Amino acid sequence: MQNLFSLYQMTIHIASLNSGSNGNCYYIGNENEAVLVDAGLSCRETEKRMRQLELSLSRVKAIFISHEHIDHVKGLPVLAEKYQLPVYITNTTLKHSRIKLDENLQVNFCAYTPVQIGNLTVTAFPKHHDAEDPHSFIINCNEVTVGVFTDIGAECSHVISQFKKCHAVFLETNYDEEMLEQGRYPWHLKNRIRGGKGHLSNKQALDIFLQHRHPALSHLLLSHLSKENNCPVKAKQLFDAHAGEVNIVIASRFEPTAVFSISGNGMNKPVRQPINRQLQLDLFDA
Repeated sequence: MQNLFSLYQMTIHIASLNSGSNGNCYYIGNENEAVLVDAGLSCRETEKRMRQLELSLSRVKAIFISHEHIDHVKGLPVLAEKYQLPVYITNTTLKHSRIKLDENLQVNFCAYTPVQIGNLTVTAFPKHHDAEDPHSFIINCNEVTVGVFTDIGAECSHVISQFKKCHAVFLETNYDEEMLEQGRYPWHLKNRIRGGKGHLSNKQALDIFLQHRHPALSHLLLSHLSKENNCPVKAKQLFDAHAGEVNIVIASRFEPTAVFSISGNGMNKPVRQPINRQLQLDLFDA
């Protein structure tokens, strides 16, 4: 019984509420407190999806913002104000986001300076992206670590060193290189996406996964897939071929994922599915 209780205490629950250019929001929490990374959904839609997953916003104690692009901050002012949630955001990101927050809710953070939210420790680190002061995050609780690695133009020493620590990761797989090349986007936009400060391709993300994954990595959530330049079936098949015992999950741009329970010891299963949930791959435009 003591061992079961200890395992319960070590568990982190994770879910993507939405992942894509239409809005990004990721839930990471334990039994007592949780954080949201980014708030790109409207407050109403965030509330709706939390209810679908039977997650309580009363457990959320803070929001962490990765950068100022609208798909990461669209719902932030209303959500933070309504629930009086502290918003961890760099001063540069806040300035360039052009959103207004209650000064009492603004908290500046610095890369590699851990922030304690109850028993959760959130650590930001810099990355390559075409924003003014972009960061990604790892969240640790009792030796279990979850990473949110999206909007990354290229792998760098920061990304690699933090990825190696994670038992579960939201990892950007934004585009298929051939689909982007042959697609209808103008050349300047194609070059922005693949130019080192845009987004990771399926292949770039796969290379990070194969070369740097933690021995106890249990879940890889493929995130921020492009509607125009990627195919979720194709992306999942690519990673499944190399996954071993790692559970590969598509983080949809249309609906939340299941809630996954991450213990860091391989005993990781979905604990909740969205209510009336359809198969998520059927909702993507292939």
